[in-house]
Amino acid sequence: MQKLIISSLLLSIFLYGCTAKSETPQKIRVVRTVEKTKVAEASDIPVSAATIIQRKQVPILCYHRLENKNTASDYTVSINSFKEQLKLLADSGYHSVLPGQLNDYLIKGTPLPSKPFMLTFDDTRQEHYSIAAPEMEKYGFKGVFFVMTIPIGRPNYMTTEQIKELSDRGHVIGSHTWDHHNVKQLKEEDWPVQIGKPNEKLQAITGKPVLYFAYPFGVWNDAAVEAIKKYSFKSAFQLTAKRSESEPLYTIRRTLVPGSWPTSKLLKRMEANF
Repeated sequence: MQKLIISSLLLSIFLYGCTAKSETPQKIRVVRTVEKTKVAEASDIPVSAATIIQRKQVPILCYHRLENKNTASDYTVSINSFKEQLKLLADSGYHSVLPGQLNDYLIKGTPLPSKPFMLTFDDTRQEHYSIAAPEMEKYGFKGVFFVMTIPIGRPNYMTTEQIKELSDRGHVIGSHTWDHHNVKQLKEEDWPVQIGKPNEKLQAITGKPVLYFAYPFGVWNDAAVEAIKKYSFKSAFQLTAKRSESEPLYTIRRTLVPGSWPTSKLLKRMEANF
C-alpha cells in the first residue's frame, strides 16, 4: 500500500513537470507577439511637421540651361563650369541622393550618406540628357529631372525616348507642369491640365508613378500645396522661400545655381544657403 502511494505521488510530479514545460514557451511567444505589435504600431505614427523642419536641410542644386555662352545668367551655366562643379563635389566627398532617400530621412530619420546633396534639372532641356547625365554618371551621381510636358520632342528639348532612358538609368523623372504656368495663378479647372495629364503622360513614358513635383519659377502658395497633394506626389520642391511650417514636405528648398557662381565658391554657397 505504501509503495502504491509513493508511485502515485511520483507520477503526479512527473505529469506536472511536463505540463509546466509545455506551457512556458507558449507564454513567451505571446509576450513576443505583443512586443512586435507595439513596435509596428509605433512605426505607423505620423511624424510631425515640426520634426521635419528641425532636421538639417540637404543642399539641393537647381540647374536650367547648360550652354557655352559669353555672358552668364541666373538660368544659364556654362558647360565647362558645370563639369568643374561636379568634379569639385566628387573630389570633396559629396554623395548625391534622390527624393525617396530624402523623404525617408525627413520622415523616418533614416541616415543619409556622408555629405549628401541633390542635383535637379528643370524644363526638359535636351542638354540635360546629352551633357548633364553622362557627366554626373562619371562620378556615380544620380539626379532629378523635372519635366514640363508641352515641349517634349521639340528642338532643344528631350524626346520621350531620352526621358525613358534617364529613368531606366536610375535617375528620377518628376513633374514641372504642362507649360510652366505659375501655380499661384491656376484655378481649380486648370489643375487637371497642368498636373493630371502631365502625370499620366510621364507615367506612360517611364512606366513609373510620378511622385515628385517642382513649382515653376520656384513659387508656391497654400492653395497650390493643397491642390498638388490631391495627386500622387510625395513631396514638392520650391526655390529659396521659407518652408511652410505645416507642409514642409511640399515646400522643400532648393538653390538656383547661377552662371555667375565661381566654382571655387560653390561649396561655401551651398553651406550658407542650407
